[in-house]
Amino acid sequence: MTRARLDKLFTVLIAGVLAGLALAVAALPAALVFGIGFSALAAPYSELPNTLRTPPTPQRSNLYANDGTTLITSFYQEDRVDVPLAEVAPVMRQAIIAAEDTRFHEHRGVDLRGVVRAFAVNQRDGTTRQGASTLTMQYVRNVLSNDPRLSERQRAAASELTTARKIQEMRYALALERELSKDEILTRYLNIAYFGAGAYGVAAASRRYFSKPPAELTLAEAALLAGLVRSPHTDDPINGDADAALARRAYVLDRLVESGQVPAEAAALAEAEQLKLRPSQTPNDCTAVPAEHNDWGFFCDWFTRWWNAQPAFGATVDERQLTLRRGGFSIVSSLDPAVQRATTEQVRRIYPVDDRRAAPTAVVQPGTGRVLAMAVNRNYGVTANPAGQKNHPNTVNQLVAGGGAIEGYQAGSTFKLFTMLAALEAGLPLSTEFDAPARIVTDYSVTEATASCDGYWCPRNASASMDGRHTMWTAFGESVNTYFAWLTERVGADRVVEMAERLGIVFRSEDDARLARHGAREWGPFTLGVSATTPLDLAGAYAAVAAEGSWCAPLPVVSIADAAGRPVAAAQPNCRQAVDVDVARAAADAARCPVGDQSMYRECDRGTAEGLHRQLGRPVAGKTGSSDGYATETVVAFTPQLAVASIAANPDDPGDAVGQRVQRQLVEAVGEVLSFALRDEPVRDFVPPSEATAFQLTGARAGN
Repeated sequence: MTRARLDKLFTVLIAGVLAGLALAVAALPAALVFGIGFSALAAPYSELPNTLRTPPTPQRSNLYANDGTTLITSFYQEDRVDVPLAEVAPVMRQAIIAAEDTRFHEHRGVDLRGVVRAFAVNQRDGTTRQGASTLTMQYVRNVLSNDPRLSERQRAAASELTTARKIQEMRYALALERELSKDEILTRYLNIAYFGAGAYGVAAASRRYFSKPPAELTLAEAALLAGLVRSPHTDDPINGDADAALARRAYVLDRLVESGQVPAEAAALAEAEQLKLRPSQTPNDCTAVPAEHNDWGFFCDWFTRWWNAQPAFGATVDERQLTLRRGGFSIVSSLDPAVQRATTEQVRRIYPVDDRRAAPTAVVQPGTGRVLAMAVNRNYGVTANPAGQKNHPNTVNQLVAGGGAIEGYQAGSTFKLFTMLAALEAGLPLSTEFDAPARIVTDYSVTEATASCDGYWCPRNASASMDGRHTMWTAFGESVNTYFAWLTERVGADRVVEMAERLGIVFRSEDDARLARHGAREWGPFTLGVSATTPLDLAGAYAAVAAEGSWCAPLPVVSIADAAGRPVAAAQPNCRQAVDVDVARAAADAARCPVGDQSMYRECDRGTAEGLHRQLGRPVAGKTGSSDGYATETVVAFTPQLAVASIAANPDDPGDAVGQRVQRQLVEAVGEVLSFALRDEPVRDFVPPSEATAFQLTGARAGN
């Protein structure tokens, strides 16, 4: 049974009641007619469902770059964004009234005259040509039939073909009109109506069909859109019947002339216009980021993972996704398009998109945790790869931040930072000396044959030139393995592991997580970066040192506003003082040694990436790392304003060594990213540690 059939049944019933009433009181004033005729139907506003007072109209959420205007993508179940009436062209307001309810400004929610007229016309012609639903009644039906807070049965009841439902609809319409102005009702109707082609509400429809805001609609365009509301699924001129859409346009134009709102000459010109569509599709989800900015997809993907972990948006992941896709949020992300572009260019200079190896890279802001860029030499998308190529050239796996199928990559000696921090926190100064041998036999038992001496872990230095007396400054600068193995024994491997976790290192591998929980005291090799990590985790950890010990959870947003424009607290940085300020300053001081900078106390000697300071031309700190057999290579660098981490690896085959040579390329790439991202930033130096932390053995320094 069609909507027209429903209207006919309704008009037969209600007209029989109300027409008799109208005849009986024909001599009475019109106000009295309304008072008597509708008193039995009118419900008090207090009986209205809450959904009609504050309609939960699903609206799309938009994700922007950090400039607040560049759209990355949208998220929605229904493509809709509410707009005030002032942002809708007057001719569009007139057209929708002409198409759906010509007496909208004259009735009080239910049109008695319209009911009687529809009854008479339909009876005369023997067919259903006119209905009796007012624009207000249509609004009520739209809200109730789409309310996600109602049960399926309740939503179905809102549009079922029964007289009881129609009378209830009338009661609600009458109550609404006593509480809301005509403009308020018209605004709500325009924002909830479906216009076909996936466009809900006049703003989305204006964009979908004409690629313009609703304030700029012409007479012909407004009449076309208004005509679609009656049969949006069949009359849609993009996917359906364009001739039917033009016929409805002509009908609306005729109604506008009849009501005296549009001159006949203007309507004739509009009716003669060719159908001039300029369709545009609102992107939906991360696979719909602009094709020319496909690399934004990995950041977008990480944003959705972040959103799914926020309790503020719901109790479960499904609820949080529903909130995102219906909530109408305006989300300004932390993604800097220029920094992202520069980072992607550098990454692809190291490895092309179709290379089996990858160089995932993250750029993080110290003190906030905001992520400015996430780049990797891959296409973001679900297009099938050639046989045997799991993650290249196309993937949606999170190679930069980890999660899902990606556990991470060994980051080698970059993990020595956590040992140094644990030692400094325990009261050992930077000047702590040890005569580092070529190989050291530790008390940590190991089962692997690698670096094992009769079952005990016994690492060796990468070069004989590293052997000899070292402090933390020189050992960190030259990456002396035996010094840090000895230092791990002094402070305890469990404290090193705990320090890494405190600074945001997540153990995604089951084996790593088990060792961290149940075998940390014996996990001596941890100091050499045998645990899997990601560029994002690593950049966040080094950013905490740059921020003088304040670790901030990685954050993909600058601000979030809900549909009403209210700020959402989840967008604020989540930071805590993870280590003592002076401990962090000391670690940063030593971290200047590997990259060719000089510590405040002039204690640096040699470094593994000495060209980085010359390349950047400003104070910088960082660390390089190589895993066994150069399976992976890692570079982390930071200034007080920015931290960058890049790891070269084969995500599909950990045994496929990238080789030592790529480390130089990584260093140059990280330097170029820092140089570009800081091009407009003032030069800032690190604050030196106290002399006590640098040179004196003290008690433990609590910082978390």
